[in-house]
Amino acid sequence: MKKQDQLSPKRRILSIDGGGILGTFPAAFLAGLEQHLPRPIGSYFDLIAGTSTGGIIAIGLAMGLTASELLELYEKRGPEIFGDGRGRFSDSVFRLLRAVRWSYRTKHDPGPLRAVLNDVLGDRRIGDAQTRLLIPAWNPVARSVYIYKTAHHPRLRNDYKSTAVDAALATAAAPTYFPHHMTQHAVGLVDGGVWANNPTALAVVEAITLLGWPANSLHILSIGCLEEAYAIPKWAGFGTLGPKAIKLFMDGQSRGAMGIAKLLTAHEHERTAIYRINHVVPHNTYKMDDTRVLQDLKGLGYSFARDRQPILDPVFFDTPAEGFIPVHTLYEHAPPNNQQRLTS
Repeated sequence: MKKQDQLSPKRRILSIDGGGILGTFPAAFLAGLEQHLPRPIGSYFDLIAGTSTGGIIAIGLAMGLTASELLELYEKRGPEIFGDGRGRFSDSVFRLLRAVRWSYRTKHDPGPLRAVLNDVLGDRRIGDAQTRLLIPAWNPVARSVYIYKTAHHPRLRNDYKSTAVDAALATAAAPTYFPHHMTQHAVGLVDGGVWANNPTALAVVEAITLLGWPANSLHILSIGCLEEAYAIPKWAGFGTLGPKAIKLFMDGQSRGAMGIAKLLTAHEHERTAIYRINHVVPHNTYKMDDTRVLQDLKGLGYSFARDRQPILDPVFFDTPAEGFIPVHTLYEHAPPNNQQRLTS
C-alpha cells in the first residue's frame, strides 16, 4: 500500500448526467440504494456534481433531501413540468401542438418547472448545501462556462449566495426545450449539457485541483440517463443525421469526460476508481420530455440498484462522509440549521 493511501481519507464523488425526464432513472437508482441506508444517500458523498436534470437531483441531495423525495418529484410533478397530466386525449393534442410550436420557439414554458422547484427547494441558497456542489451551466452571451459551486475554496466567494432555484433553472435550461434562464443578476444561462452533460471529469478535476484531494483517494459513482444505440450512415447529411447530431455531440463529450476521469484516477490500470451506471436502449425509445415512460424508468433504476448494491455498498456506503464546513457561510456561525443569515 502506498504511503499516500495510508494518510489520505477516502473521498467519494457522485456525478449525475443530464437528460430531462430520464432523470427518473438515476433518481430511482439512488432511491433503491438509499432504502437500505440509515441516512439520506447524499450524506455519504464528499462532492456531488450534476448537470441539467442531474443538477436538480444533485442540488436536492446536497440540501438534505432524500433520493426517494426526489424520485417522487419526477413521478408526481414530471407531467406538470412537461405539460402532461390532462388525460390521454388532451395530452396527445397538446403534444402535437408543442411539436408544431417547437419549429419556431422553445418547446416548453419554464413556469411549471420554476413552480415545482420553488415548492421543493424554497428559498434555500447554494450556501445551505450540506455537501460540496458542482453545477455546470453555460453563458451563451459571453460564450463561457458558468459553474455554480459551494464555498469549498477561499476563491469561491459568490455562488454560495445564489438561490438553489436559480442554479437548478440555469443548468436545466436545455436549448430549444426551455428559454435561457435569467438569474437574479440578469445573467442569461443555458443548460450545462452543451459542454458537460456528463460532469464526471469536471468533478474529478475539481477534487484534485481546487480541493487538493489525492487522485488515488477518489471513488466516483457516475450515473447516466440512459444511452441510445443508433447508427449513422457513412455519408450522412444534415437531413439524414437530424436529431442524431445532438446525441452524437453529447456522446462524444461523455466519452471524453470518462476518458479524462479514468486517466486522472488511474482507473482500470492501477485500481477501480469509477463505477459507471448506465443502460443502452434503442434509439427513440425514451425521449427527454415524454412522461409516459416514467414507470419504466423507475423500474429500470430500482432493478439496477438491486443488482449493483453489493458492489457499491462497501465502497460508498460503509460510513457517512465527513461534515462539510464551507469557507464562506450565509450564517454568523456554522452548525445549527436555524441560525440567522448574514444580511451583508
